Amino acid sequence: MIHNNCLQITDKGLKDWLAKIIAGGKQLYAPVREGDKTAFKWLDSVAEISMEHIQTTQSAKAVAFPRAEKLFSYQKEKGAVTLQDYNPDNLSETVIFGLHPCDAAGFRPLGSIFNWDTPDKPYNERRKRMTLITVSCTKSDEFCFCTSVNGGPGNTEGSDILLTPLKKDYLVEIITEKGQKLVEAYQSCFDTPPENSDKEACLAKVPVRFSPEEVSRKLSGMFESKVWETQSERCLGCGACAFVCPACACFDIQENSKGNSGDRLRCWDSCGFSLFTLHTSGHNPRSTQSQRWRQRLMHKFSYMPDRLSVIGCTGCGRCSRACPVDMNIAEHLADIG
Repeated sequence: MIHNNCLQITDKGLKDWLAKIIAGGKQLYAPVREGDKTAFKWLDSVAEISMEHIQTTQSAKAVAFPRAEKLFSYQKEKGAVTLQDYNPDNLSETVIFGLHPCDAAGFRPLGSIFNWDTPDKPYNERRKRMTLITVSCTKSDEFCFCTSVNGGPGNTEGSDILLTPLKKDYLVEIITEKGQKLVEAYQSCFDTPPENSDKEACLAKVPVRFSPEEVSRKLSGMFESKVWETQSERCLGCGACAFVCPACACFDIQENSKGNSGDRLRCWDSCGFSLFTLHTSGHNPRSTQSQRWRQRLMHKFSYMPDRLSVIGCTGCGRCSRACPVDMNIAEHLADIG
């Protein structure tokens, strides 16, 4: 048994550890460099893993909340309907490596959304089979604002194991029982940490830009404010911000049917799309982009804190990086706050 919550691992030891995890039958999902971008990929070899990025283009949420997934299938025959419910038996044990603390923290708002009323079986079954090995941020850019939403470059929330790059090796913090088991299975890869490993000195410095509590308080009285028209003037309603966000959970239900059989599918959607709230009658309660932008910010920073006691944003900055018209959510929130 490892009783100390902290260990140390060399770069070689880390590669050996990840290779043994793959060889042990678990699926590894990790960041890979593709041109000038870095994306999460399913890997068979640790040689492809990138550790130099500030942020991946997409978050890791698709492992627990896929872009499209089958909820159930059905077959109609002679007036009877046979239903084949969601079956989690084929789901693999998965290790996600190399995500940053803002990604790991994103699973808390996702979990709150998918469990606020009836627990969502597909999400929870996938999440149960996931182990998160997070890497602290030693560098940041102008889009990062994790410290403004109660996070940080070395935040442990949501992680099972957190690695922090030191001068030569990595400090290994074991956060959960899942993490403990994954370390104990390959103890030979790890060393005892030095007595004076200064984690904080190695972390990126991300300035606080606003108070989420103050933003939430202000938003409660801003439903009819003109600020939404001003902030959304450039918004195209493209949905890029929602699709790269680690905390967005909007989805649509589609029917994929042919003849007497079919599937019911769940796929990503966005409250920024004009069709998201369109009624069959033709009426749209959010008919303008300013109303849809208002919904996005109110949902993340007012409705979710009130109803679920969690902020719907982790400060990763992906939405601002991905926006084709340079809308910056941190700047808008700072203006409101």
